[in-house]
Amino acid sequence: MSTIAFLNITMHGHINPTLPVVAELVRRGHTVTYHTSPAFSKEIEATGATVYLYPGGDPPLPDPPMPVTLLEGLARAAVGLLPAVLSDLREVRPDLIVHGSACPWGAVAPRELDVPAASLFTMFAFNRHVPSPTRATWELLAAAATRPRDVQGYLRSRWGLYRHYDTHGLPLLDLLNVRQPLNLVFTSRAFQPGADDFDQSYQFVGPSIGARPPVPSFPADRLQAPVLYASLGTVFDAGPRLLCAFATALAPLGGTVIVATGHTDPAALDPLPVNVLARRFVPQPEVLARAALFVTHGGMNSANEALHAGVPMLVVPQGADQPLVARRVVELGAGLSIRTQDADAGRVNALARRLLDEPGFRAAAEGLRVAQREAGGYLRAADELERYLHRAGRFSRPAPADSPRER
Repeated sequence: MSTIAFLNITMHGHINPTLPVVAELVRRGHTVTYHTSPAFSKEIEATGATVYLYPGGDPPLPDPPMPVTLLEGLARAAVGLLPAVLSDLREVRPDLIVHGSACPWGAVAPRELDVPAASLFTMFAFNRHVPSPTRATWELLAAAATRPRDVQGYLRSRWGLYRHYDTHGLPLLDLLNVRQPLNLVFTSRAFQPGADDFDQSYQFVGPSIGARPPVPSFPADRLQAPVLYASLGTVFDAGPRLLCAFATALAPLGGTVIVATGHTDPAALDPLPVNVLARRFVPQPEVLARAALFVTHGGMNSANEALHAGVPMLVVPQGADQPLVARRVVELGAGLSIRTQDADAGRVNALARRLLDEPGFRAAAEGLRVAQREAGGYLRAADELERYLHRAGRFSRPAPADSPRER
């Protein structure tokens, strides 16, 4: 058996897909450690992994969460976290370091410790045909020109990393696209744009969906078909106006309409139609398994979970990689997209009617459901990590046989 260390940024969309993989590795007898913040420690401990807390508690998200601020925040976090992380890892002595593709300290640590590393893409895999949000573009440079403090902070942090650590292999700018000899992408080849342009270091393992902690207060037994679900995720603040527009638009079409409000107090949406449930937190996979339609921001995790359930989407992208996800959903016929500024109740209602009434959307979503499930999910991800350990000479048990699942 081997010791495997996970390093990641502390955001739901990046950590949640890793939890079933960690639980499976523990089940197979591996020792797994996970560096995280207090906000995620209970969920990670529940997988059987040993938690190491990042110093400083729960770091705030960049405000606003845009590519320029993300770059500055990631570089600054790497400088601040690496001393403690490296100290912990020298004690752990891992055989493999597995890190998020947006976790620069996860890429520096294996070079400092001379340990094999794998990268996890909870977004699409990126290349010149599928540009990362933090790739050097005119749009990024224009945004940087308006935020000189963030640019100065980024350059200062990068200089600190260069002076104190081995940063070979760490992109100069594109910190959402940190690659390794093994890159696990948590979607199917069918959903990934330009999948054939990626080499064999990229393995499209499909959505990693496992059991989530129950939400006892959620009235699952009261849901009436058709179930229509709206959520704009946990990063961008949708606000009461937009959430009320979703509720008003969907109420005439649904048996039960569920609106996940996230940072917004559900009371701010009152009064709501009688068939609308507004909750801060919703057991998303459970709801999607019964849903006929999903109104979503197009976060990769949410899109993957919707397609895993075969649910058509109305995508209302807020930022980051979400416009790319929206374009892919529309391109494959599994949904429609609308800009936030255009998402009034009338337009949302009209688009939702199309998604419910035109069978082609459901058929396309069903086709992607098959591809998402056949990709293998967290079991395939654990297989690939064990196979990688075996090739690196860090795993005593024979590598798993080649799977008949999608390669």
